[in-house]
Amino acid sequence: MSSFRNTDILIIGSGLSGLSAALMLPDNLKITLITKTTLDECSTSWAQGGIASVLSNDDKFDIHIEDTLTNGHDLNDRDVVEKIIKNGPSMINWLVDQKIKFSNKNRKLDLTLEGGHSKRRIVHAKDQTGKIIHDSLDKIVRNKKNITVKENLQVIDVICRGNSENKYCIGAYVYDSEINKVITYSSKKVILATGGAGKIYQYTTNPNTSTGDGIAIAWRAGCTISNMEFIQFHPTCLYHPEVKSFLISESMRGEGAKLLDIHGKPFMHKYDDREELAPRDIVARAIDNEIKANDNDFVYLDISMKSSEYIMNRFPSIYKKCKSIDIDITKSPIPVVPASHYTCGGVNTDIHGRTNIKNLYVIGESAHTGFHGANRLASNSLLECLVMSKYCSIDVNENIDYSMPHYGNIMNWDDTYVTKSKESYKISHNWGDIRKLMWNYVGIVRSHKNLNLALEKINIIEKEVMNYYQQYSISSDFLELRNIVQVSKLITKSALERKESRGLHYCEDFPKTLNKYNRNTELSKDSFNQNLQLVKLKV
Repeated sequence: MSSFRNTDILIIGSGLSGLSAALMLPDNLKITLITKTTLDECSTSWAQGGIASVLSNDDKFDIHIEDTLTNGHDLNDRDVVEKIIKNGPSMINWLVDQKIKFSNKNRKLDLTLEGGHSKRRIVHAKDQTGKIIHDSLDKIVRNKKNITVKENLQVIDVICRGNSENKYCIGAYVYDSEINKVITYSSKKVILATGGAGKIYQYTTNPNTSTGDGIAIAWRAGCTISNMEFIQFHPTCLYHPEVKSFLISESMRGEGAKLLDIHGKPFMHKYDDREELAPRDIVARAIDNEIKANDNDFVYLDISMKSSEYIMNRFPSIYKKCKSIDIDITKSPIPVVPASHYTCGGVNTDIHGRTNIKNLYVIGESAHTGFHGANRLASNSLLECLVMSKYCSIDVNENIDYSMPHYGNIMNWDDTYVTKSKESYKISHNWGDIRKLMWNYVGIVRSHKNLNLALEKINIIEKEVMNYYQQYSISSDFLELRNIVQVSKLITKSALERKESRGLHYCEDFPKTLNKYNRNTELSKDSFNQNLQLVKLKV
């Protein structure tokens, strides 16, 4: 049985979106911020590159907007793009006010260049931007008297009332993995800020927590999901048997690093005139093709033409990690492969994070606002997190009903009729199967044959998972498995519906981009077992 707790605002997730929203909300609100492991185990802490913002005299909002729209392959929402980008400078100022120390050059912010950007506009803290931001905000959040931080708490599902036309959220069932107990939270507003779904794939730059939890939870609650076929694969993840999920920053290519084949020859000129500075979808497919065409396991990224002093000062984390496995990047190239990195689709929201369920918000990577379109521009993600947090906090403050009582009659979690499983090996087995399946069948290059085979296999695993859920006690690993199975199915069904190639979605059967698909793929529970909806978007 569960225990019961009240809070004004329940924030689920501890990355930049969750921490920023907590800090931007008024101090008179009782806020509970929960995270399923530790506060720093999130994609924000792993982010190396930086935050894109128009800050130099030779840059303009219109240029950043056009870069974002071009990179998004006609699937961006222009209004959202304009609003987020124009909020960039104020969000950087907000971070500076929080005592974030960014890299400077000549007493000004040092702006770097990344793929797809036509100007230097990436604010960074060497190659540890995410960690430095997160560490600072973590300390501030923990010192706020109105914010309670709870670690090792994992959301099972949000609790909703009403019908499909007038549904509203009143809390969540939360699993405490340390005491193996379910807690019932009653809340006036719930904010899902759980990050993306990179861990669904066998190879990823994301932490273990990136299992699509918020997307799956919102889907089960009845939210509309958009554009899940667009999964971004970062071109350069360190390839080494002793190191997993270590990103080699986009900024390295922005500062002049070259991609080389196994024989040390450059190859990007064969794929795009922008070479190493082409957008991530193009670079990732180029590397994937070079690896497959030459039957190799990796390609190289070489920055050794720069001085040792420059490399160690600009990329200290990458230098240190590579040095730990006997790769001196001041002298030798780095073996790299593409890996799943970012979920461009997600829960359909506006810029405030509002969903089609009242009182339920989704912000950050879990959300789909139309900002990224069919391919995210490098370093636009942290910018979106900050701006969504700002607008979400404004909407919550303007619309919260302080007089509304907490729902004391919420049914407690009842696990009376389930038993402890003697078949827990099935969880790890299905975990592995799903990740390999998604990598091999729903990866960088797709075909309808493989997508259909993937869907058949996912359906079998999903049935087994749901039977397990009904019979046995839950665990952290099982809850994540349940989520990755459902998100994998959403990705695969969305990919099957888009009979073209666009941005991050490349299908061998339909290699051309077609005007009739200048639309979002929207999934709702009402249409899931029928035809998926392709909805015209505002451009």
